[in-house]
Amino acid sequence: MNIYPAIDILNGKAVRLRQGRAEDATVYGEPLEMAARWVAGGAEWLHVVDLDGAFQGAVRNHHIVADIVKSFPDLKVQLGGGIRNSATLESVLECGVDRAVLGTSAVRDAVFVMDALQSRPDRVAFGIDAHNGIAKVAGWTEDSSIKAVDLARRLQDQGARLIIYTDIARDGVLQGPNIPAMKQMLDAVSLNVIASGGVSTIDDLRSLAILNDPKLDGVIIGKALYEGLIDIKEALAIAN
Repeated sequence: MNIYPAIDILNGKAVRLRQGRAEDATVYGEPLEMAARWVAGGAEWLHVVDLDGAFQGAVRNHHIVADIVKSFPDLKVQLGGGIRNSATLESVLECGVDRAVLGTSAVRDAVFVMDALQSRPDRVAFGIDAHNGIAKVAGWTEDSSIKAVDLARRLQDQGARLIIYTDIARDGVLQGPNIPAMKQMLDAVSLNVIASGGVSTIDDLRSLAILNDPKLDGVIIGKALYEGLIDIKEALAIAN
């Protein structure tokens, strides 16, 4: 199980949002400094979100992500936020990002999804961000009216290999992951799943590990790392 420390970038800073609300952000510092901290702790992956891109519909912090990639050549980076056409996808991957995460386009642009899966099947993942089981889009600001599980199955049928499943209600509030919803998703699909949202203690990681599902690729951890509630070295030890 991989551990993905999260770096969410808003207005050039590393932040954490509470339940995805831009007006409820805590600033933690410079993204490059945060990346250095997690790499020093042993992280092999980073989960980076361009929040400006997610809200505005186009990548806005490309230069910051490129600096992270250049500074840590052995680090693997997955990036989401504002990747909504093939040109942007190629630009992101060419700057050294290992995996691009498509979110809004997974719901709204079937042609782009198919093109991405045909050209870069191993380098794209799909973010499914759900509230009360319904997928949200446009930086979590709009309701898609599609059940998260149904969207996952549709993407699986299109050839997707990996999704990131986020429970918005649990994101940034340190209340623990939604284990029943995660189990429901894992049981519903045959593709790999990264869990996101709510992980706040080492016991939360153990609860996910106990699911013992080979399709559970990993866990994204954000605020709990920044607030010192989880030590990244201990998290990596449990995941391994």
